[in-house]
Amino acid sequence: MTSRNLPTHWRLRTRTLELPRPGAALRRPLVMGIVNVTPDSFSDGGRHADGGAAVAHGLALVAEGADILDVGGESTRPFSTPVDAAEEWRRVGDVVKRLAREAGVPVSIDTSKAAVAARALEAGAEIVNDVTGLEGDPDMLAVAVGSGAGICAMHMQGTPQTMQVDPHYGDVVAEIRDYLARRRDALLAAGVPADRICLDPGIGFGKTHEHNLALMARAAEFLDLGAPILIGHSRKGFLAKLLEGSLGRDPTESERDAATAGAACHLAAAGIQVVRVHAVATVRAALDAFTAGAGNA
Repeated sequence: MTSRNLPTHWRLRTRTLELPRPGAALRRPLVMGIVNVTPDSFSDGGRHADGGAAVAHGLALVAEGADILDVGGESTRPFSTPVDAAEEWRRVGDVVKRLAREAGVPVSIDTSKAAVAARALEAGAEIVNDVTGLEGDPDMLAVAVGSGAGICAMHMQGTPQTMQVDPHYGDVVAEIRDYLARRRDALLAAGVPADRICLDPGIGFGKTHEHNLALMARAAEFLDLGAPILIGHSRKGFLAKLLEGSLGRDPTESERDAATAGAACHLAAAGIQVVRVHAVATVRAALDAFTAGAGNA
């Protein structure tokens, strides 16, 4: 796909985001900052489980350069325990409302439950980010169509409770690309406009270390799907495994963040439009330096 065929914007519920395009002045991927309002997320579970702390964290991420805030109230780490819609909304409701009012950037609700998505959109969220590709709840498609929200559909093999038991593929990139094409087409057929759809290959969701490396190395192959591509590689286990090989020990969180930033620069060079990360300041600094250098090369 040539650069002129890549999407130039992502239309959300009430606003539109400009996307980076290879060869254009704007080349830095949009940075989605993670706001986990959970006690058990794999990296930062419990740090911002209090609503006030979560809002403060979200506002700090905006100050560090986040273009989008992704608020989640249910952990999707491997073998995590599901929560019901009422508990998920109890965790995120006030956080979504306040950030939608105060942050100045679009708020995304990270949920696979239609009831939570609908309430978050009513509270001011602009995006629904669904790790099940909008297949986990039969009512989610109707919410997507009726709300006019931006939609991010992710690939996951299995469920968070089963996905890392024995993930297997023939050609991981080709198979996930085909899956995302089918989900794109299903969204289009249901009435979601093409310019509201974003797709995510699901790094770490039902993939081995080798699968994740292949997805990163061949990320550009997803661009011909005609939708913005989001990659959520932040602090994931495959980065820790790479660092363990060079450090000879478990990496610290700051070392995982440095690896996340380096990988984000690779994704920027590949043309990926959105990266979802924990350490926004670290990633923004790396991307800003990288893209400035690329622009002057």
